[in-house]
Amino acid sequence: MSVMVTFERGFYNIRGTATNVGGLEFPLVQDFKVGKDGVGYVTVDGSYQPGFPTRSIRIRCEEGDFTLGGGENVKVKNKVREETDEEIIERLRNRFEVLHDMTAAVKEGSVRAMIVTGPPGVGKSFGVEEVLARNDIFDTMANRPPKYEIVKGAMSAIGLYTKLYEYSAKGNVVVFDDCDSVLLDDLALNILKAALDTSKKRRISWNTDSSYLRKEGIPDSFEFDAGAIFITNIKFENVRSKKLQDHLEALESRCHYVDLEMDTEREKMLRIKQIVADGMLDHYAFADDVKDEIVEFIDDNKTRLRELSLRTVLKVADLRKSFKDRWQDMANVTVMARH
Repeated sequence: MSVMVTFERGFYNIRGTATNVGGLEFPLVQDFKVGKDGVGYVTVDGSYQPGFPTRSIRIRCEEGDFTLGGGENVKVKNKVREETDEEIIERLRNRFEVLHDMTAAVKEGSVRAMIVTGPPGVGKSFGVEEVLARNDIFDTMANRPPKYEIVKGAMSAIGLYTKLYEYSAKGNVVVFDDCDSVLLDDLALNILKAALDTSKKRRISWNTDSSYLRKEGIPDSFEFDAGAIFITNIKFENVRSKKLQDHLEALESRCHYVDLEMDTEREKMLRIKQIVADGMLDHYAFADDVKDEIVEFIDDNKTRLRELSLRTVLKVADLRKSFKDRWQDMANVTVMARH
């Protein structure tokens, strides 16, 4: 049984649009609080209402914008309408369309910075890189260097500072893909906060003496006019470390935050089916029944896979291409986790 909260007025962003929840009720998760940015919110169970994320969400509101009650007679599980497969696929497709549009906006300069979060191997990085490459096609055709760079893996604070300086000019975009190590370094984190800020002027500074920067001719302070995108597998609201949680909230408040909301096996499997149907395996020249066979194999073994992802689908497709008669045995060895 849950206490219900009914909103007279309140807002939640759905696909980048502030949606008024006036007149709607939700099960209460956490009562009214005011965040560090001074904005008030109530945390509720979004799965209670169709069209909202199936998780805890924050509704922006004022303290007098809602009423509590109804808990003694309400069972949440009786009110939740489970999404159909078609609705999930459409929701995921819309999320990736938002990701593509936001990436293009970062490239154009109308959006300064963005954080993208979602599980590994679902196409986050590919979607961002595809948009940047498409927008840079004229530079590519003219053999000019691209105006974006995708930085992967571990990165030191001074490496982060140097890379931001290298691509600091307007029209450039720096993408940090799977660079979560910078979140654990206070100096790197402060530099990242400055780069991801949406303010009109972003000045990034290096406040200690560095022979490396002097040698490379890099100033100890510069204006960052480019776009920045940080791609991570970390689900911000699931982080338990209080210190890291505070840092992530500071990052989230500084820029646009795109959560692809693909957390369950069902959602990941439906994403795989969608992308395969959209042509992911076309370059293998497989017959349709072979593609179906690969997807069925992934679906049947999804709880045993090392990773349920698009990358795993490609690995299995490679095995089907190379070992026509033994590919399932090979997959059992190479992509399955030992139990």
